[in-house]
Amino acid sequence: MTTTPPVPAFRFLPIPAEALDAVRTGAADASGAPVEHAAAGGGEPLRCCLRDAAPGEELILFGYALPLPAGPYREVGPVFAHAHPCAGPVDTAVHPPDWRGRPQVLRAYDARGRIHDASRVHDGRDPEKVLAGMFADPGVVRIHSRNIVRGCYMFTVVRAG
Repeated sequence: MTTTPPVPAFRFLPIPAEALDAVRTGAADASGAPVEHAAAGGGEPLRCCLRDAAPGEELILFGYALPLPAGPYREVGPVFAHAHPCAGPVDTAVHPPDWRGRPQVLRAYDARGRIHDASRVHDGRDPEKVLAGMFADPGVVRIHSRNIVRGCYMFTVVRAG
């Protein structure tokens, strides 16, 4: 008897490659500031491949306009990425392993790009269960994971399919 692997419920999305290419080849970020280059100290959250940086990796730090429709809730915030193109996340169907267990703010958005009441602070344990509960509300179309202390955008979660 053959079993079919379970269909992933979510996709965990990094910053799109096109946006990363633009900032890597441009002189300025989304806020008009110069892109900063640095060697990783280790532990910097990389929004290109959804893992922590290893010491010495070449990074960029830049202002990123969050993936929302234009409007009052779209903001620019600081993010780290590799200075050169990388392979991206190993698997976008699973929560980023390096970030599992970290407390996060899970900010839900509706189709207009407005913050939805399903938003919450999450302790980092069993993120799939919490995300499933948030996505049970049909008004939630995307969720942004954000660093709880610094408020930085980490990644976007959408329903798979």
